[in-house]
Amino acid sequence: MTDTARPVIVADVGGTNTRVALAHGSMVDTGSIRRFRNAGVARLEDVLRRYLDDTAPGPVAGACVALAGPVRNGAAQMTNLGWALTEADLAAATGAARESVALLNDLQAQGQALDGLAPEHLQPLRAGKPEPGAARLVIGFGTGVNAAAVHPLPGGGWLVPAAEAGHIHLPVADDTDAALAAWMRTEPGFASVEDVLAGSGLERLYRFHAQRTGTPERLDAAAIMAGIDAGAPRACAVGAHYIRLMARYAALLALVHLPFGGICFIGGVARAFAPHAEALGFDAAFREMGRFSDFMDAFPVSVLTDDYAALTGSAVYLDAMLRRQK
Repeated sequence: MTDTARPVIVADVGGTNTRVALAHGSMVDTGSIRRFRNAGVARLEDVLRRYLDDTAPGPVAGACVALAGPVRNGAAQMTNLGWALTEADLAAATGAARESVALLNDLQAQGQALDGLAPEHLQPLRAGKPEPGAARLVIGFGTGVNAAAVHPLPGGGWLVPAAEAGHIHLPVADDTDAALAAWMRTEPGFASVEDVLAGSGLERLYRFHAQRTGTPERLDAAAIMAGIDAGAPRACAVGAHYIRLMARYAALLALVHLPFGGICFIGGVARAFAPHAEALGFDAAFREMGRFSDFMDAFPVSVLTDDYAALTGSAVYLDAMLRRQK
């Protein structure tokens, strides 16, 4: 039986940083949150041990890690980092019992957190009234791209299946998209959603537009966003193309999962584009679904601005798991 008087440890592992915290039940102790840079660190276990040595008052009752990569049969591989982790590794690194640890894809953790989000952490991108208790959809645009459907369970709580939805083919809706897809096949060899809509993908999209106009140029993502802020013509054209692709990708997933409870974007790239979404035509591109255009109005879209949602979702998931064991 798990000792719920002791805290659990939760972690959110991204491509660049790892956030770690202690939680009691489903509540994260915000004062315990620490962030670690991933660069130069060989294994996630080293981060967790360092955190526990510095922070934890004693043994933890459980551990849950959300990470940006596929999780299968108790083992995870970081898509953009190279770290590997098993639930057995997690138990050994934290001292928690083997049956009291869990690994989640980071989008799964975000989905588990949705019920606990404060309204001020949701920035609307397109209007609509979410249907209470209906399925929802989380889409991440950051170092990588992924999505997770959030389905209600009959007895309460949510089922959030894992996915690797950033590695599907890029939507192609017009001649510019087709030219991009053809060009992408000469770059990474496969025109995937993540290759364009992740942070590094924005830089690749800029190179495509620059080469297409006969003036090759490279800019990093921060410089591109600064150009959009300043109204630079090429940066704005790239931004408008990015927004169209983002909207079409979200619209396609919406028709697959029917998230009448709403769509939530997460990640640094989504937050960076949020102020420009209206001007760059997000809503029109989202609705551009032929005879299903009016149907798309059923799906409100918001951007999540809470950096710690994955920690909350990890705590919620682990708390439910440990309660089932009692």
